[in-house]
Amino acid sequence: MVTPKNWLPEQLRPGAHTISPTAHYTGYVWAHHGLGEPRLATLQGRVMHTAGRAVMGPLELMGGPTLEHFLLARHRIIDRLLDREIASGSVRQVVELAAGMSPRSLDLVRRHADVTCVEVDLPAMAARKKAALARIGTDPGRHHVVAADVFSASLSAVFDALDPDQGIAVVTEGLLSYFPADRVLNLWCRLAQELRAFPTGVYLSDLHVRSSAGVPDRLFALGLGLAVRGRVHLHFDDDAAAADALRTAGFATPAVHAPSEYAGDLPGMTAVGADRVRVVEARP
Repeated sequence: MVTPKNWLPEQLRPGAHTISPTAHYTGYVWAHHGLGEPRLATLQGRVMHTAGRAVMGPLELMGGPTLEHFLLARHRIIDRLLDREIASGSVRQVVELAAGMSPRSLDLVRRHADVTCVEVDLPAMAARKKAALARIGTDPGRHHVVAADVFSASLSAVFDALDPDQGIAVVTEGLLSYFPADRVLNLWCRLAQELRAFPTGVYLSDLHVRSSAGVPDRLFALGLGLAVRGRVHLHFDDDAAAADALRTAGFATPAVHAPSEYAGDLPGMTAVGADRVRVVEARP
């Protein structure tokens, strides 16, 4: 017998990991806007994208954040910073934590013959990504997908398997807002420690701060929390507080970038909602 529980896609059924639906949504947004491999987009992502455009319409009319715009802004800024590190020769290994259906690692492996990428996600999403990459084709010697919980001890094995003589970048895109501040700070402490084992290291991530969040933003955060069946967190009062927390965790001279800084270099940086996100760049 078909019931509402068993006809839903696995990632959307009650009891599934709460962040997986947004991985499908963001994957579709990137493909829809020509960022990376379009075959990484999923049917679930397309359905969520169509529904999201209807739901977010009223918020946009109120001057609130447009979800697509800040997703695109953060992705483009992280890519710009990562490309700079690779071009300088300081980074030859990239680890994407909670990678979901991100096209970033596949794109990097295709564009750089001397870069190795490791994508980390929970088992169900990692299996889906492996299957998608097998269909699309990638270099299995330089592009790996690993099943692990980024908050568990199993994450250490990911770093232990890397080349200790090559520089590394760690990316957490779209992850932090779904966890409380104590877990984020613990993760930052751990990543700072792991990065010290390499000759050079940089950490790149998006985050949201309370100073940029008005009433429409808070309504959006509430709606997104309902969609992923969890709370969406705004961890810090402002950019300075976020930088202080990174320093406390073991990062030196962290930078917190606003999309407006890239208005002359990257598309979409002044779109409605784009400046609601920040991108962290930090080194141990």
